[in-house]
Order: sequence, then C-alpha cells, then structure tokens
Amino acid sequence: MNADAKESAANFDLAKLTSEFCDDPYPTYRALRENEPVKRLPSGTVFLTRYDDLVTTYKNTKSFSSDKKREFAPKYGDTPLYEHHTTSLVFNDPPAHTRVRRLIMGALSPRAIAGMEPDIIKLVDGLLDAIAAKGQCELIEDFAASIPIEVIGNLLDVPHEERAPLRDWSLAILGALEPVVSSEVGARGNKAVTDFLAYLETLVARRRQKPGNPDRDVLTRLIQGEENGERLTEKELLHNCIFLLNAGHETTTNLIGNGLVALHRTPDQKQRVIDNPDMIKTAVEEMLRYESSNQLGNRMTTERVELGGVMLEAGTSVTLCIGAANRDPAQFPDPERFDVARTPNRHLAFATGAHQCAGMALARLEGAIAISRFLARFPNYAVNGQPVRGGRVRFRGFLSVPCAIG
Repeated sequence: MNADAKESAANFDLAKLTSEFCDDPYPTYRALRENEPVKRLPSGTVFLTRYDDLVTTYKNTKSFSSDKKREFAPKYGDTPLYEHHTTSLVFNDPPAHTRVRRLIMGALSPRAIAGMEPDIIKLVDGLLDAIAAKGQCELIEDFAASIPIEVIGNLLDVPHEERAPLRDWSLAILGALEPVVSSEVGARGNKAVTDFLAYLETLVARRRQKPGNPDRDVLTRLIQGEENGERLTEKELLHNCIFLLNAGHETTTNLIGNGLVALHRTPDQKQRVIDNPDMIKTAVEEMLRYESSNQLGNRMTTERVELGGVMLEAGTSVTLCIGAANRDPAQFPDPERFDVARTPNRHLAFATGAHQCAGMALARLEGAIAISRFLARFPNYAVNGQPVRGGRVRFRGFLSVPCAIG
C-alpha cells in the first residue's frame, strides 16, 4: 500500500486527472500529504496538501500574492474572463482587495445577515412544500441549487422574473477556473461574462435611478459606497456583483448537497442531528471540512521564500489543496471520519487570513436552515439512485442526486 501511495504521489499531475480522481480525490491527497506534501508538478506549479503550509501561505500576503494578472494572461488572453477574474475581490491583493472587501463587508454586516433569516426560512419551506407535493425530489435542482440563487438574487434585489439565467452564467464562469480549460468551456465562460455584464449594466442604471434600502439591498449599498466617499469604479462594481453571485452560489449549493449526501451515507450521524437539532452548527462545520465545496486555491510567490522545507523562487505558481488540508491528521484527529459533533474544527473551507470568505456567515446560515429544515421535514429521506458528481476538481459537488423523501 505504501509503495502504491508513493507511486500515486510521484505520478500526480493536476493537468491529467481521471474521472476516478474526481469521484474520490482523497486517497491521492493523502498519498501526496504523506510522501510529497510540497509537490512540484510538470507545469512548474507547486501543489500543497498540509494544513500548516496552507495557513502559512494564506497569512503571508506579502510573499504569496492573490493577484492573477500574470497567471491568467496566458490562460485566458484578452477576454471577458480575464477582465472579470482580475477585477473581482478574490483575485486581488491589498490595497485594492482591502478597499473592495470593506465595501462588500459593510453590505454583509451581521445585522444585515440576521435580517435575512425569515426570508431564507420562507424560501426553504416553500421548496420543501413543493417537494412534498411531488413525493420525491432531485436534491440539487429541486432544493440545494434553488436556495443560494434566490438569496443572492434577494441581496442584489434582482427581480424574480429576471433570475432564470443566473445559475447557468455562474456555472459557466466558474467552470472556466478549472486547471485545464477546453476551448468550448472557455467560450461558454466568456459569453456568460459578456451576457452577465450587459444585464448588470441595465440593473445598475435602474437602481441608480431608483435606489433601494441600503440596509437590505447590497447593490444599492455598493453603488452608494461609504459615508467617507469611498466608491467602487463602474468596472469594479459590475464585476464584483458577478463575483458575489458566483462566490455564494455554487459553493453553498455544494455545501447543502454534499452535507445531505454525507448524512445519508452515515445513518448514525444523521440520527444524531435529527435527535439533537441544536447540533446543526457543528454538523455544518463538519460538512464544510469533510467535503469542502471549494477544493483548490491559488497564489504566486512574489519573492524567494521557503515553505515546508522547500525553497520556492519568485514567480512560482502555488496551488493550495483545501480538500487535502481539511483531512490532515496533524490538525484533525481521525480525519476520514465524518463526525457531526467534531470540535474544535478549524477547517479551511472559507480560507483564512485577509482572504477569508466575506460571505461565510451567510453561507453558514443558509446551510444550517436548509439542512435542518430538510431533516425535520423528511427524516427518512434516502438517496435512491446513483448521485452524479460535477466532474470538476476545484468545486466539489453533485450535478444530480435522486432522492426519496420517505
């Protein structure tokens, strides 16, 4: 087994992954963590799998840059995808990152998020009513994917009749972030950015003419900026609206879908949450650790720096494997076990440091409400067919999960 693990680590190449790896990457991540935790890939990229190495990288923004202009220029060329990904919050360094994040965090204050709870409950209960009327459900389409689209739509106050394209735009743009992007996937992503920008230009123009309540309408808040006069440029505003949808959509869909499937596969843990509803908070944290919605992050070294005993030259591309770090036994006892009461649980599903997810409180709230109310309504639910994975590496979730509701 040890020889197999060494061979698996030695042959690992992010550009040549199999469908088996996409179904279950964790044995490969374990092999890398144990044998080549700072793995140099054929492309020159360094792939990290240890928890402590990821934390070091996240927290050292001086040596490990999030700015993607250099990395994305050859990948995307002069395209809408390049403009979008190099303008959005997540792929920028301070001070640009700090300024944009401050404006977004002002719109996602604890008070604002607490005010969303009644609407999220109403949304979830409506979806559960529809599922009950059908007598069965497709867990992703009928439930998990329907929640964040509506929540982000409400945040930006997108009219309900205009929300239909949002999910497809988001999936197309995020799909183009995979390590290997085909011309077809790239073309779909570029069209999605173009179409999304065109829509947002009209939405922003309408909102400037008729502002909403900045305490509840994030778009109005971002347009108006801070009291000290700080504003986003028009380009920053449009691209960060796209970013808000993308960041909050697929990852939260994956949290809900991955979580309910994990509970189904561990009946004892499912029963613990049903018997102890207050356990939902620790259960959601364990879902985030065990099957991280976002599995990969990226940085680039700005100077010569040592990491995990390996010297990296300036300009080295670094891939942070969140999925591997969240199962590092040096941080998590018995890490392959799904334990809804696990504590402490300092997982990296939302990263850490300056780039810690701006919307993590909202994602936690959505996940807790959706999963707890689904369990309360359908405690005997069961996956009754073969779940279909999304086939992607960066974002780990299901495309479809057939489900009987008992």
